[in-house]
Amino acid sequence: MTEPPLTEVEIADAERELGVSFPEDYRAYLREVSAGGALFRLERTGRGWWWAGNDEWQRELLTVPFRHPDSYAEDDDDLMAREPQAEAFEDDAAYRAAWRAWADEADRFEDLKTAGAIVIQEHGCGFSTLLALTGSLAGTVWWDGRATCDRIVPLSLDHAAGARPVRFREWLDHGSWALLPPDWGPRHAPQPVVRR
Repeated sequence: MTEPPLTEVEIADAERELGVSFPEDYRAYLREVSAGGALFRLERTGRGWWWAGNDEWQRELLTVPFRHPDSYAEDDDDLMAREPQAEAFEDDAAYRAAWRAWADEADRFEDLKTAGAIVIQEHGCGFSTLLALTGSLAGTVWWDGRATCDRIVPLSLDHAAGARPVRFREWLDHGSWALLPPDWGPRHAPQPVVRR
């Protein structure tokens, strides 16, 4: 079911409240096609503008620039290398306390991986499609596959030539499954997100 589009006034109000400027092709979708439909709906709730299907606690990270996953790979490796090991502690209580502190740091780090982006579609099994709203990658679309392989990857028309992430408009024409890297299984035919 397609949700009614938003007005220009509503879009500007949402941008002002959320502290971000939506990419122009996403603004056009909201204004001309739908506020939701095949995507998670942008709506005004009792707590203000937000997207259905997105965690409210992510609101505080929305204005943080979305980073390319390659930019934090080294930090990720460092964090994993620092995971406390039981044999390094004299007693179980000290190990558990150190591990809890490390796990809290790891959770915060995972949250930062999607800072500046929203989930626009869920695909089951923990997979989702992200739209970057901030930073130099604003307007690009990504696959969050961390549930099974600890990776966020660009959805791209050409993975062999550097995997330039598609823009929102390109994604609408192809859908996520057709834009995944080859190591995600057999290629899927493009399936437009929105029929025109």
